[in-house]
Amino acid sequence: MPDTMTGTSKKTIDHAEIKKWAEERGGRPARVKTTGSGSDPGLLRIDFPGYGRRDTLEDISWEEFFEKFDSKKLAFLCQDTLKNGEQSRFFKLVKR
Repeated sequence: MPDTMTGTSKKTIDHAEIKKWAEERGGRPARVKTTGSGSDPGLLRIDFPGYGRRDTLEDISWEEFFEKFDSKKLAFLCQDTLKNGEQSRFFKLVKR
């Protein structure tokens, strides 16, 4: 792992905090297109401009994102800044 990736991470389930973190980085809620069915959006992602594969991700609403997030009892692990002080886009959805 590069030395710049050793910044501090935090874990939260607060919807407003997650949305703020993502939107400050240009991120939007998304799902993996080949997952889910009916009202289940499938695998959740945050899509960042220039970082995701647009052919595999589909935008969803924050409401859909957080419904699945809560029903699966997920937590949001994220990093605010890299060790060098630059803004980080690192996040991971983990079990609470």
